[in-house]
Amino acid sequence: MPTFSHLWLFSRVFTYPMAITLYLTTTTRPFNLGKFLHPYSSISGSKCRLLLPSPPPSNPPISSPAEAAVAYGAGEALVMEEVEVSPPEPMEIRVKVVCTSLCRSDITAWSQAPIFPRIFGHEASGIVESVGEGVTEFKEGDHVLTLFTGECMKCRHCTSGKSNICQELGLERKGVMHSDQKTRFSIKGKPIYHYCAVSSFSEYTVVHSGCALKVSSLAPLDKICLLSCGVSAGLGAAWNVADITKGSTVAIFGLGTVGLSVAQGAKQRGASRIIGVDINSEKLEKAKAFGITEFINPHDCNEPVQQVIKRMTDGGADYSFECIGDTGMVTTALQSCCDGWGVTVTLGVPKVNPEISAHYGLLLSGRTLRGSLYGGWRPKSDLHSLVDMYMRKEIQIDEFITHNLPFEDINKAFDLMVDGKCLRCVIHMPK
Repeated sequence: MPTFSHLWLFSRVFTYPMAITLYLTTTTRPFNLGKFLHPYSSISGSKCRLLLPSPPPSNPPISSPAEAAVAYGAGEALVMEEVEVSPPEPMEIRVKVVCTSLCRSDITAWSQAPIFPRIFGHEASGIVESVGEGVTEFKEGDHVLTLFTGECMKCRHCTSGKSNICQELGLERKGVMHSDQKTRFSIKGKPIYHYCAVSSFSEYTVVHSGCALKVSSLAPLDKICLLSCGVSAGLGAAWNVADITKGSTVAIFGLGTVGLSVAQGAKQRGASRIIGVDINSEKLEKAKAFGITEFINPHDCNEPVQQVIKRMTDGGADYSFECIGDTGMVTTALQSCCDGWGVTVTLGVPKVNPEISAHYGLLLSGRTLRGSLYGGWRPKSDLHSLVDMYMRKEIQIDEFITHNLPFEDINKAFDLMVDGKCLRCVIHMPK
């Protein structure tokens, strides 16, 4: 076997793969070249032309400990734990979460989901800490919003221009990552499951690069985190899904963040009347700031609320929105619309009874029922526009934030949401 004691470089090459030529001499210590040889290397006499493979990354990401709020059972208080966050796999990024807000969908899933232990949270902003192989869109230090449903840009839906239901990075329901159906969180080697492939109730999280949106470093992360879900969902339902027209009448069932975002969108489109429906009359004053012109508390009515709305609007609203997560209320909203052209949009995530029941005559008479996910926005293609609108002060976000809490008080945020005492609680991670 050839052996060598000295190397002479015949060419200086600073890019990889690198070709070098070696002189081989005999020594008393044999050196096995086989393990170094690239398939295109060659040995001829006393010379060896060696093609070196590309080197590994200079500082490859490693697992990182992080504090996370872990849910161990349905409806149980979250437990602050130290978890291991794996490095990002190919086409993934690891994000240092800066702020995350609590969404009603987190409450719904936490109260009934069968998958535990789990880290919830999906409405968040942060800074890229490391990137996986193949990621070119992001680099360390980029500011991002997390996206609970992504955009691969390649599947039938993404290329259709008609849908935001990505076939590769759509809504993830099994508590794992899209790419390999595994988790990136663990405690003592045992997996901790994800929520919507985001899991922002952790100091660090790993998301697919198609489930993150790069944003300007000038945009305040503690405000624009709301665009990760609720505010975007409501504005998009008004603008993209219903396409509200000037002078129209609108009825909104449920005046939380999503419902009030619909109201904001309707106001900007020039709706003449925006009727808010909620069982909590204390929401009225806040709702006026977003465009609600009239308010109905069904508990104060002597007849079904749909009859009240039909009488108020001379036969029914032009548009109605179900923003509660109650399939029975979807039927009520449909009944509140006018014949001929009335449009009902459902945005809420139902806690129970996911099936909708309605008399066929409601549709036969010309009403339309439409579903809305993320307000119809293609998240990576479209949401930049909302960030820009906020920076130009064209849409309201700050007014939705009723509480700012440190991460250790996350259970207080859950209590406030369950008790109906907040719109959005923004949770601030340790710096």
